[in-house]
Amino acid sequence: MSEEAAKLPAGGPERLTSYQRFVVFAAWMGLGFDLMDSLLFNFVAPICVPALLGIAPDTAEAKTATGFWNGVLTSVMLLGWAIGGVAFGKLSDRIGRTRTVVLTMLLFSLGTAACALAPSMGWLIVFRFLTALGIGGEWGAGATLVAETVPESRRVEMGALLFTSAPVGVFIAIGANKLFTSEITVIANDRSISWRAVMACGAVPALIALAVRRKLKEPEKWKASEDKPRGSILELFSPALRRRTFGGLTVTTTALLTFWVSSAFLPTIATFLADEVTPKPADMGALRASFVTRVMMAFNIGGLIGSLLAAPVALRAGRRPMFLWVFGWSAMGLVLAFGPAWSPGVRMLLVGVFSISAYGVFGAFQFYLPELFPSHVRGTGLGFCLNVGRFLTVPGPFLVGLVARRGVPVVDVMRYLAIVPAVGFVLLLVGLGVETRGQKLAE
Repeated sequence: MSEEAAKLPAGGPERLTSYQRFVVFAAWMGLGFDLMDSLLFNFVAPICVPALLGIAPDTAEAKTATGFWNGVLTSVMLLGWAIGGVAFGKLSDRIGRTRTVVLTMLLFSLGTAACALAPSMGWLIVFRFLTALGIGGEWGAGATLVAETVPESRRVEMGALLFTSAPVGVFIAIGANKLFTSEITVIANDRSISWRAVMACGAVPALIALAVRRKLKEPEKWKASEDKPRGSILELFSPALRRRTFGGLTVTTTALLTFWVSSAFLPTIATFLADEVTPKPADMGALRASFVTRVMMAFNIGGLIGSLLAAPVALRAGRRPMFLWVFGWSAMGLVLAFGPAWSPGVRMLLVGVFSISAYGVFGAFQFYLPELFPSHVRGTGLGFCLNVGRFLTVPGPFLVGLVARRGVPVVDVMRYLAIVPAVGFVLLLVGLGVETRGQKLAE
């Protein structure tokens, strides 16, 4: 029996109240929709980029430009995500978790909707940056709100449950893309507006934010810390918290760099795989769209499996062994998926196997990062670890985009990404990372 299981009440885990269930559901929706909004552009990039640049679609020039600008815009997203995460993390310690959740949901949903109106690549970059500010802030505020609201005996379970919304959000993004770009609707026949219709779907979370804003209350743990100085980044490097801060930063940077470099280029990889099919079908555009959907579905299903495994593995084995398993799996998965010369079908399957760890790892962040810090700096600490990790991730997609611009297939570049989780594995193996199994959430 694990330490945490041993500490549960005699009757087993406490039941959630109706309000606690509402908080979990609201945070679950917020996280799912912020992942949806963050990835919508990746689906429509092969249509959007040529349209905004005035390049003929389905040409070598369009493919090269798409790879480059996809890398640029992903780096812009990560930069905005990082800035928003740190800023809104501090803000959540000062004004409260619920206000921050609502504010960030409004920002990222309206920012995504604005992308649908972008007249040029420059404006698209501006709107994606604003979207990223909100996405970065919502993640940390939502996870902290749940961790401080639910009973201690259900915290790990509910934290892991939060991330199951991410694959759901991606499924919704897949559906929106298929609805407006794969000839199901009249809009799909006009490439100049089909991608705009997909991006306009990002406005939906604003309605959710307005619906939940009056029902959410601030957690008692946050209210109880009112007499302490809030949101101090310097305190994260005090002797009491320094090792926890660096340990959190290690796992977040490794996971974020692995995930974002791989996920940002999955549509490009899918297009490459479609082009390898022989004999060539008459409608290559339809084949490429089908491959994008299949690759993203495989990646998404693997992520859902991984996120469901996060809580039981963490409870039984501990947090640090769980991250060792995740990073080892990711390194081997990348080499296996992108090393040998597999057929397109096998490579798509292996992408799903790789994503069990590379995508599923984020199911652990919802309960692990709040465990590292006391309440008065919890939002700041969580935001710092997640989003300094994103700052360090920013060059990754941009560099891959530059390599793609030189004509090197992205599939060939992906195998070298295995170095990242391998380094994370070694850093944890030599002692970085804090084990928090069996510890109560600090007041």
